[in-house]
Amino acid sequence: MNIKKSILIRVRVAFLLVALFAVAVVVRMGNIQFVEGDKWKKLAEEIGFQYRTIKATRGNIYSDNGSLLATSLPFYKVAFDPMIADSEVFKKGIDSLSLLLSKTFPSTSARQFKQKITDARLSGKRYITLSREQIDYQQKKKMMDWPIFREGRHEGGVIFEKVDKRFRPFNDLAFRTVGFLNEDNYGAGLEYSFNDLLGGRDGEALYQKMAGGSWKPVFDQQEVKPEEGLDIETTLDVNLQDVAETALLRALEEHSAQHGAVVVMEVSTGAIKAISNLTRLENGSYGETYNYFVGGVREPGSTFKLVSMMALFEDTNLSLEDSIDTGTGEIKVYKESIRDHKPGGYGKITIQEAFEKSSNIAVAKLVMNQYGTQPKKFYEYIESLGLNRPIGFQMKGEGEPKVKTPDKWSGITLPWMAFGYEVETTPLQMLTLYNAVANEGRMMKPYIVSRAKRADKVIRDFKPEILKRQICSDATLEKLKIMLEGVVERGTADNINGTHYKIAGKTGTAQKLVNGKHVKKYYTSFVGYFPADNPRYSCMVLIDDPKGYRQYGSDVAAPVFKEIADKIYAKDIDMHAPLSPEYLVETGVFPTVKAGYYPDLNFLCNKLGISNHSKEDEVEWVRASVTNNAINWKYPSNAAGLVPDVQGMMLRDALYLLENKGLRVTYQGKGRVINQSLPPGSRIAKGGLIRIILG
Repeated sequence: MNIKKSILIRVRVAFLLVALFAVAVVVRMGNIQFVEGDKWKKLAEEIGFQYRTIKATRGNIYSDNGSLLATSLPFYKVAFDPMIADSEVFKKGIDSLSLLLSKTFPSTSARQFKQKITDARLSGKRYITLSREQIDYQQKKKMMDWPIFREGRHEGGVIFEKVDKRFRPFNDLAFRTVGFLNEDNYGAGLEYSFNDLLGGRDGEALYQKMAGGSWKPVFDQQEVKPEEGLDIETTLDVNLQDVAETALLRALEEHSAQHGAVVVMEVSTGAIKAISNLTRLENGSYGETYNYFVGGVREPGSTFKLVSMMALFEDTNLSLEDSIDTGTGEIKVYKESIRDHKPGGYGKITIQEAFEKSSNIAVAKLVMNQYGTQPKKFYEYIESLGLNRPIGFQMKGEGEPKVKTPDKWSGITLPWMAFGYEVETTPLQMLTLYNAVANEGRMMKPYIVSRAKRADKVIRDFKPEILKRQICSDATLEKLKIMLEGVVERGTADNINGTHYKIAGKTGTAQKLVNGKHVKKYYTSFVGYFPADNPRYSCMVLIDDPKGYRQYGSDVAAPVFKEIADKIYAKDIDMHAPLSPEYLVETGVFPTVKAGYYPDLNFLCNKLGISNHSKEDEVEWVRASVTNNAINWKYPSNAAGLVPDVQGMMLRDALYLLENKGLRVTYQGKGRVINQSLPPGSRIAKGGLIRIILG
């Protein structure tokens, strides 16, 4: 067979195979179209329709006075079914609609919008997304009055798909504490810890899959509506939170520290009023990335000496006047040395002085003498205070303390543990202990969420909880209070003494443990309470790895405590002693005039024949200054963003002035304002609360 004939046969065979394949395709298409058509149509509908989850709106997070810390704001994606509107409505409104859309979404012109919508209508598309940009509720309301859209979903075809976004009115205030929650339901802070309450219950609705992979909602009256999440009310005070964060940030920047934390707690209840954790970021600024106060587990250093002294006072007849010889400032325990801060040592000192000066040698000696042969008893005392286990705080991520049982102790564990080494606790545990001393021995469980509610109805109430009714005897408690006050009056924290109120507390400076060895980098702290004679608040400040020549708790952490305490004292009028009567009475032979609206006061004085003088003609708010039988008007500052001075004003004037500054006002009593909770001239926090007392 020649080559030409062979090629011809191959071509004919190939052609025959192609023809047979084409016939098979046509037959199969006919079978699918006419014989199995109903089956495939039903399957297409099943694949094209799907019940999908509708996310519930998250609940709000509030501060203790109702200020919003986090809320969900509704935004909307604008979609459109161009096939729904009838021809007359569509033709009449498409040009105006396209123009309005282009003004709202400038990245697309009116001509492009018209082309997109018209092409979709001609091709029979039932769902198109008009823009990737989302609109807010006010924009949505305006759009609902636009041509075609005003006919509504069922006759105009507009589809507003709701998308909730989390918003924080106070921006980064309490950032880590408020926290976050990602798409995988993992996060931090309150958002994560209380997700079961905030998250609500998701709904379900039928959606149809459209060309391009988008899903269009189909309203078949069988959708399950989502149930909104509960609101949670925290114990946080936004004013105290701002004070705490500002003071901490200033100290971290001054000392170029690695990180720091501060917590302010209400003594009688254990309610957390402020909590801040700041970390040095790569760019040198500070931000909240981790909750050191709750999750951090570290050697507490000298703040732990309170535990040692408490145990000693309970188990011995030791008094504050008893003495202890600390020698020349260094003693050997096996091959290791215990040193005091002062070169040359303190020599022979009283127990009171040993605590005030934070002598490691004194506390180690006392603990070794008492518990050297019975270490288990010292451990049992630590255990009885709950320092070997988590508190059970409301927020997730609480650290696990590390307190070795006596069977795992080495020869140096007991003396080192006496002054805060060889044991690791969370700062929250140490603050809880000191708070118990301030609270007459009653240990309260710290808490940060007080209730969960829907609208004004309380669904869950989280009440103050007692962890231990009495941490020690009254006699021991009295000794501890005297020692803690002495630390500030004469001891390591005497640099924060001299306030109008008394502070009690303890400094702490612990060397950091790096790769199993203690290095000359410090973890500084101060923990205490105020006013010491009638404690209202306890507070703990931590500063990690401060730089420079000042690296001790007294130099770094204690001043932060004082700054916070000073500002809280200034704001809380209940902590102030009342003024003596001589400071409240002004001499004069005419009716008392204090402060108020100048046109009114000037009119009254003129009518009553009272001599009054003003250096300015156009003034609004004035304060009276009495000279003999005449009034000279003074003009207190009324600068924008600052709290005005309303003392001496009648209620109506005070309310007008304060509420026009954006403050929420509560008042008590009758007459003139004699005190205000926010000091004049302090900066106003958005939505802040001020309390005024009248008398």
